[in-house]
Amino acid sequence: MPRIAVGIEYDGSAYAGWQTQPAVASVQQVTEAALGSIAAAPVVLVCAGRTDAGVHALGQVAHFDTEAVRSMRSWMLGANSELPPDVSLRFAHPVPSHFHARYSAEARTYRYLILNRSARSALHARRAAWVHRPLDAARMQEAAGTLLGEHDFSAFRAAQCQARSPVRRLERLAVERHGDWVLIEATANAFLHHMVRNIAGLLIAVGKGDASPAWAAEVLAGRDRTRGAATAPAGGLYLVAVRYPEVFGLPAPDRAQALAPDRL
Repeated sequence: MPRIAVGIEYDGSAYAGWQTQPAVASVQQVTEAALGSIAAAPVVLVCAGRTDAGVHALGQVAHFDTEAVRSMRSWMLGANSELPPDVSLRFAHPVPSHFHARYSAEARTYRYLILNRSARSALHARRAAWVHRPLDAARMQEAAGTLLGEHDFSAFRAAQCQARSPVRRLERLAVERHGDWVLIEATANAFLHHMVRNIAGLLIAVGKGDASPAWAAEVLAGRDRTRGAATAPAGGLYLVAVRYPEVFGLPAPDRAQALAPDRL
């Protein structure tokens, strides 16, 4: 049966996360319904990363199997005609049967977006975290550097995390300031439940001066979630990109959009 990969962009504010759940709206539910309408048959999606309630995506990837014969353009445009305005297919692309949206991924990149000014934002109320106290991005970057590499990230996983191992390889953790905006961008082979939001919470505490940059290494070594900072709000988190081997030929994410806060 042919397999198709789709790229999905969404504002997660109105959804209880990616995964289908009883009696609540989810991104998976509305996207499967839209694709199923075009296929004239039920469609089941498998995604690269199950985002939580209120979390957004620029570069989510999922796959489905179908016997329906449609052009890739028809899958994309047809599904988008059925989807609500806050969910959109960016592409549809044929892939071999051994492609798996989750297990074929080499790395995932998340961005955490912070509005750092005294006045809250009306336009970004659900699409960025707001911190009114000044943040020192240089201190945050210093703390971030101590988390790079392969570690046991137990101190940054949610209590309900179901991953078998807490060990992850963090390739990149960068903090950048763009005017009133502070961006935290993380790339790893995979992430634990709430890992990025817990790292963001710690870096925010360091940036505000509530803790020293060295505290990040102490929390990591302690492997105790209760010794870390509060979990940062969901609205600031974006799944920016999922990296796959080039052989699959999936379209690259729009990095310009991914790096420009004023376009979010």
